Amino acid sequence: MFTLATWNINSVRLREALVTRLLREEGPDILCLQECKSPVEKIPLEGFRELGYHHIVARGQKGYNGVAILSRLPIEDAGDRDYAGLGHARHVAARTESGITIHNMYIPAGGDIPDRELNPKFGQKLDFVTELRDVFHAERPSRSIMVGDFNIAPREDDVWSHKQLLKVVSHTPIEVEHLMQAQDAGKWVDITRKDIPDGQLYSWWSYRARDWDAADKGRRLDHIWASPDIANSGHNSRVLRDVRGWEKPSDHAPVFASFDL
Repeated sequence: MFTLATWNINSVRLREALVTRLLREEGPDILCLQECKSPVEKIPLEGFRELGYHHIVARGQKGYNGVAILSRLPIEDAGDRDYAGLGHARHVAARTESGITIHNMYIPAGGDIPDRELNPKFGQKLDFVTELRDVFHAERPSRSIMVGDFNIAPREDDVWSHKQLLKVVSHTPIEVEHLMQAQDAGKWVDITRKDIPDGQLYSWWSYRARDWDAADKGRRLDHIWASPDIANSGHNSRVLRDVRGWEKPSDHAPVFASFDL
């Protein structure tokens, strides 16, 4: 069995202390980070290694994007893909000794205007998710877990107000449709919602809210999916909401799940 967590850290160098605190207090076997905003060689690995996380697979970029997988378990680099040809460090994969492939994804946020003609970033987001769909159609995932900041809250109860967010990027019908097509193409199982099927559930709260906790205008942008052959092994899902309240936090909270594999 291993425990896996995914967290958009919004700068791993700026928030190194938060990462080490999470590793120390929660001790996931594998931690997938997004938006590291650092070249790989400048990720502060020493403190992570001191806590037993000796294995890392990462792709970096100065100031933007960046994905990393930290692990206490041996993992090997399983490559990456430049989705939508953006030249961004938004995907990296690692393989465990038991043959489980873990994909760490950082899907583009897509800007503020949900119109690809007026906002090229929105088009890039849709193209990224379309390519995900096509990849999964071409080769159905097996013994795989895909996690990360998908920047889409698909369900009505994944946002604080479905009606008020229908025209807000991250919850528009076209984004949700694209993500659902990608999920269906790979027959992925949303592990978080398998474990927590009902009720509002969020992993992101905007920095703009003066009191994010009281306002609670959240969205579930961070996901853990598993291929159908291993989905039944996933359990114990949780969102560590309190982490959003740590000092100088990311605007995302970590999402956890355990796998009996």
